[in-house]
Amino acid sequence: MLSDGRGFVFAALLALLFIAVPAEAQDSVRDLVVKIHTTRREPDLVRPWTRQNPVNVSGSGIVIDGKRILTNAHMVQNASQIYVQPNQSPEKYLARVIAIAEPVDLALLSIDDESFFEKRAYLEFADDLPRVKDAVSVYGFPTGGTELSVTEGIVSRIEFTGFYQFTHGLRIQVDAALNPGNSGGPVVSRGKLVGIVFSNIPNAQSIGYVIPIEEVRLFLDDITDGTYDGKPQLHDRFQTVENDTLRKRLGLAKGVGGLMVAEPYSSESNYPLKEWDVITAIGGKTIDSDGKVSVRYDLRLSALYLVQKYAKDGMLDVTIERGGAPLQMRIPVARQRQLVVPYLRNRSPRYFIYGPLVFCAATQEYIEKLGSQWELFHTRAGNPLILRRFDKPSFPGEEMVVVCSPMLPHPITKGYDDPNNYVVSEVDGVAIKNLKQMVEVLRDGKNADVTFKFARMTNRNREDMVFNRRAMIAATEDLLKDFGIRYQFSDDLRPVWEVAQKH
Repeated sequence: MLSDGRGFVFAALLALLFIAVPAEAQDSVRDLVVKIHTTRREPDLVRPWTRQNPVNVSGSGIVIDGKRILTNAHMVQNASQIYVQPNQSPEKYLARVIAIAEPVDLALLSIDDESFFEKRAYLEFADDLPRVKDAVSVYGFPTGGTELSVTEGIVSRIEFTGFYQFTHGLRIQVDAALNPGNSGGPVVSRGKLVGIVFSNIPNAQSIGYVIPIEEVRLFLDDITDGTYDGKPQLHDRFQTVENDTLRKRLGLAKGVGGLMVAEPYSSESNYPLKEWDVITAIGGKTIDSDGKVSVRYDLRLSALYLVQKYAKDGMLDVTIERGGAPLQMRIPVARQRQLVVPYLRNRSPRYFIYGPLVFCAATQEYIEKLGSQWELFHTRAGNPLILRRFDKPSFPGEEMVVVCSPMLPHPITKGYDDPNNYVVSEVDGVAIKNLKQMVEVLRDGKNADVTFKFARMTNRNREDMVFNRRAMIAATEDLLKDFGIRYQFSDDLRPVWEVAQKH
């Protein structure tokens, strides 16, 4: 121990060292973190001609190269206005979304006022995934205060798992404290950006999830053409080949692992993968018996992680075993899973109002809005809206047309039950393929009456509905005025319906 005052001098010098160097390094990150203020108006899925009341939310973002700000998609989707507020500043800059990817929860913002970037550089990306137990700092503006918060933690897990909308990706788990408002904030290790916050675990202490830089790079590469197309993926259903009896059935030799195709994504004869095929390698990387690959000495991930690394021009090189014989082949990858009930993906609902009936193209968000109890009831009832929810379209352009709103009140509906949530099967004897085609059928109809039929359900009476055509057109005008509805249709259907008015 130092004595005679030398200990005091040494301690003072040490304190000055820690004040001068680390604080300056930390401030370089602090100046690049921003608070994002968003006013969001979500689509009203039951009244598709309008939007819900505005809601103000706040979160975080980080300045990256190219004078851009990276944040979460859920922070800015359906935003009517976005402001970016620098750390330690009262000024707010108007921002706009230049790219958004809901499936991986990433969005990119720009600011038209170039003065924002005059004294700001950008935070560099880490070159590789962090390692478990690496120390990280999480920056953001969580609830509970107005100033920038910095919390410390470590990387506790890295995995390749499901994100949103049938998309899989890398996810880092950290044990730093994360709260609402941290969303979109940077996670930094050794002075570089390793990822951004995108969620935490409710009712769990100090556990949160981070989107790693590898996923961010894929997003940025994807949007160079101005459009987010999605990640290359295999949408077949797979299972592991650990079971001894199953391995014998497949003819797999000892030590051969892989992923077995339980259900091919396509049943077309020209689709290369067949039921019972086993993918044993992707891009030359061998898959083990529980469907994983060694990425580095300290990290094993699902073999499906290799798809995004080795897919090129929509194709992927794989090795399979079929009937005990190895085969080399190239298989197609898809950027989005085709669904007969698609996701909105930051778009407005498509709708058409005809008399008291409001029709929509069914979406996943619409079903989610109805709730689990409704879903359970309609599953038992055999409603195709639920039974076919995750099916592929049976033919190009197929979509389900649903009565998406309670029947609007009008005397013309006397004696009819409300067909709310029913799927339209026929109009005037014509099978309905999609919303646009249904509008064309109504537009071109010549009969005095118009007849609607709905898909049958097992434990509910399904009524056919017949209306006088002229009365329906008149009722449409009355109801649009009564409810203050500006347009009878969504923008995409205007040219379809108004064709008839031009002739």
